[in-house]
Amino acid sequence: MNRNYALEFVRVTEAAALASARLMGRGDEKEADRAAVEAMRLALASIEFDGTVVIGEGERDEAPMLYIGEKVGKGSGTKLDLALDPLEGTTICARGGPNSLSVIAIAEQGGFLHAPDTYMMKIAVGPEAKGAIDLRLSATENLKRVAAAKKVNLDQLTVIILDRPRHADLIAEVRAAGARIWLIGDGDVSAAISTAKPDSGVDVLIGSGGAPEGVIAAAALRCMGGDFQGQLMFRNDEERARAKKMGVTDFERIYGLEDLARGKVMFCATGVTQGPLLDGVRFFKGGATTHSIVMRSETGTIRTIQAEHRFDSKPNYGF
Repeated sequence: MNRNYALEFVRVTEAAALASARLMGRGDEKEADRAAVEAMRLALASIEFDGTVVIGEGERDEAPMLYIGEKVGKGSGTKLDLALDPLEGTTICARGGPNSLSVIAIAEQGGFLHAPDTYMMKIAVGPEAKGAIDLRLSATENLKRVAAAKKVNLDQLTVIILDRPRHADLIAEVRAAGARIWLIGDGDVSAAISTAKPDSGVDVLIGSGGAPEGVIAAAALRCMGGDFQGQLMFRNDEERARAKKMGVTDFERIYGLEDLARGKVMFCATGVTQGPLLDGVRFFKGGATTHSIVMRSETGTIRTIQAEHRFDSKPNYGF
């Protein structure tokens, strides 16, 4: 995969972040998401590649743009699959909270699991604990293994968990094990990535969240040398039928990092609102600054990019 795509695609997440950041704190989730989707779609159309959205805003009958199966790019050149979330943390952005992002992962054709829109039980860690996690074990046993791998006491671990009623038993178990807990309202892609950043203060992500977001997080952790496991959690027969249609045959399977994002992978993210992973968009007269991260699995290179945008000379992507 051409390494120059990394800088091409970070322009895409920058466009989506700039568009949605204008609506930070306005209380309108749908409009913030619409702005991000439209800007991302227009930016993708400017890149010379033959792309297919495999993780997107939903199926064609549910999402007018960036739906699963949509063709993007100029339609010629390298064939690539995209897993994307124009605004990860829609509620966060609408409420003016921290840590919403625009994210996109890129793989060679066939590189991503076609994850259905259902829940996924997830566990993620950084490079120090790679190989120590196993979803077949309890949360307590996993934390013991992670602590041993990182050569710290269990009570020094910080576990990040989505603050949801369904996690009440998990939270109680982690507390009983003695680990520290950071509860978040949304944004488990950035939370999973944070486990691989030494200065984030996060050691482990555990809990259930969206399966598509699990694929995107796995792509990022592939680039960062971390580890991830996920298992699909179906809520009804309709979700099982949809998964089967998308090629899922083993409903009990535990997916590893390479099962979710294999081959050569790239990952780009731009901060929309302020967070521990990335700074948010900051506006000034006539423009704005953005903070992004760009990663490649092939080399393990991680770049952080702070850009200054002048609106009078940029393409019109809706911001």
